[in-house]
Amino acid sequence: MQCCRMLDGNEYVDVSELRDPALCRLHAEWQKRRNGRAFPSRGDFDPIDMKYILGKLSLIEVHRHPLRFFFRVHAGKAAEHLSFDLTGKFLDDYPDRKHRDLIRDHFIRVVAEGVPLLVRRDAQATDNHLLHCEGIVLPLATDGRSVDMLMTGSVWG
Repeated sequence: MQCCRMLDGNEYVDVSELRDPALCRLHAEWQKRRNGRAFPSRGDFDPIDMKYILGKLSLIEVHRHPLRFFFRVHAGKAAEHLSFDLTGKFLDDYPDRKHRDLIRDHFIRVVAEGVPLLVRRDAQATDNHLLHCEGIVLPLATDGRSVDMLMTGSVWG
């Protein structure tokens, strides 16, 4: 993935430039658990081994036709920061329109390109929030090939 700055102020950064140690570890574990496949599956991760990232980790189902994103688990720290818990809800339910559209863009990009995405936001305003965070979106696939879930890690500054 190449670095670029989007016109809307969103910064997509090469994953090799991760700053947060927990996000670095999450990405390294994602790489390790691929085991020669394009993508690891959700089942390749044991929650017991993920204690270092709990509260910062979300699991999102990818629904198709139409393409939608369902939060099986929304990171507790993110829900706290945003004052909205998406657990058990579709991304469409998130009331902050501008932030929802940013997140949807990240998710669509990962599903389409099949590569991890590192996003940094520094003092970016949405409808209801000022964002300062680093996050990674990682594709998962039950069959190792077709992205059917996303795992995200996010750290708020």
